[in-house]
Amino acid sequence: MLEFKYDTQLLIEGENLDEDEISDYITGHFEGDCLLAVGDEELIKIHFHTNKPWEVLEYCATLGEIYDIVVEDMDRQARGLKG
Repeated sequence: MLEFKYDTQLLIEGENLDEDEISDYITGHFEGDCLLAVGDEELIKIHFHTNKPWEVLEYCATLGEIYDIVVEDMDRQARGLKG
């Protein structure tokens, strides 16, 4: 069984985005691992493994428009199940 079940990925489009601030906030406020927060002041790509992806999505939505949202159940994937 995985410690963190959901692979959460999304893009944030906004203004004056700071990947370091976003990364620090996510690691300081949400349980998870494998965080990537990369981009520039207008577009940030987030990748994070967590058990509560909705919390990450809610936070990211406060920073700008979020889209290309993917939340995958890695436990199901590991068992070879679809969906």
